[in-house]
Amino acid sequence: MILNKLSVLNYKNIQQAEILFSPKMNYFFGNNGMGKTNLLDAIYYLSFCKSYHHTSDNQIILTGEEMCVIQGSYDYEGREEEVFCAIRRRQRKQFKRNKKEYDKLSEHIGLLLLVMVSPTDSDLIQGGSEERRRFLDLIISQQDRQYLYALIQYNKALQQRNSLLKNQSTDRSLYDVLDMQLDRYGKLVYEKRQLLVDELIPIFNEYYQNICQSSEQVGLRYLSQLAEGELMELLSKNRERDCVLGYTSTGIHKDDLEMTLNGSLIRRIGSQGQNKTYLIALKLSQFAFLNREGRTTPILLLDDIFDKLDANRVEQIIKLVSGETFGQIFITDTNRKHLDEILLAMKHDYTLFHVEKGTIQTMQKLL
Repeated sequence: MILNKLSVLNYKNIQQAEILFSPKMNYFFGNNGMGKTNLLDAIYYLSFCKSYHHTSDNQIILTGEEMCVIQGSYDYEGREEEVFCAIRRRQRKQFKRNKKEYDKLSEHIGLLLLVMVSPTDSDLIQGGSEERRRFLDLIISQQDRQYLYALIQYNKALQQRNSLLKNQSTDRSLYDVLDMQLDRYGKLVYEKRQLLVDELIPIFNEYYQNICQSSEQVGLRYLSQLAEGELMELLSKNRERDCVLGYTSTGIHKDDLEMTLNGSLIRRIGSQGQNKTYLIALKLSQFAFLNREGRTTPILLLDDIFDKLDANRVEQIIKLVSGETFGQIFITDTNRKHLDEILLAMKHDYTLFHVEKGTIQTMQKLL
């Protein structure tokens, strides 16, 4: 899958842009705060109907404007796909595929496969379990509609159960119905998360060792209360306790992903370089999984990933992503010299852009 053209109107600090891309490498340089990350975020928005950085839709619209528009033209395995998004203040966002509006935004997820690597990914290591669950859910939802449906239904039932608990309802029949739904959908989510983690581990280790050129071992372990027994039984057992707490204390919404380096938690022992290498290798393993399971090659967005990495690791990352396994790639950096060195070492087609105050300008290629 290739993004040929992107049109942006009033998205964050990008007032207006019409951009044609290379089918392989696209490089954006400029100082911090100029709009490089916002441009990648607009591309991400077209895939997931939301900002990568959890920015609310009202905050996405350029200050002083009432709406923003993002439109992408894709080459999708030989056919053209047009995706249009309009976001208006205080109104429901509009998403269209080939001029036909979606009834539900969830119908769009999984069409435009994409992986983004960003400095904010540090939250995966240092943040709460919600960030790590979101990471797993995002991967599986892109290639498994059954999973996305189960996750949505689970969260609806959980919200209803928590409302009953908060209001101190004593209606056992309602709890029983909701517990059955949580058990049914939670079991599917649990099993597919576990399968994903098992598949990621060997790919993840290979990428990590290729980047850092060492024998360090990275690990992932999926932690879930469902490993202790059936969710239905756990919910029934803890119902009285949940009534006191006012929320559901058991279920897949409490799962976590343990991240280790040489057997120890990386959040406790990892250096800045190790943490960054860990996250990049993890995202590349995500790409490999989607590339194998999906209907098309994902787009890869690399946002300012070379900061705090030594030259050897940067070189290894460039070698990896320039291989035939990867398709279209978007890279941002603040260092023009850095990008020039990368471009001179590359043999692929590329387009170079300069970004300043929300304006994107195509630059002349290096000789």
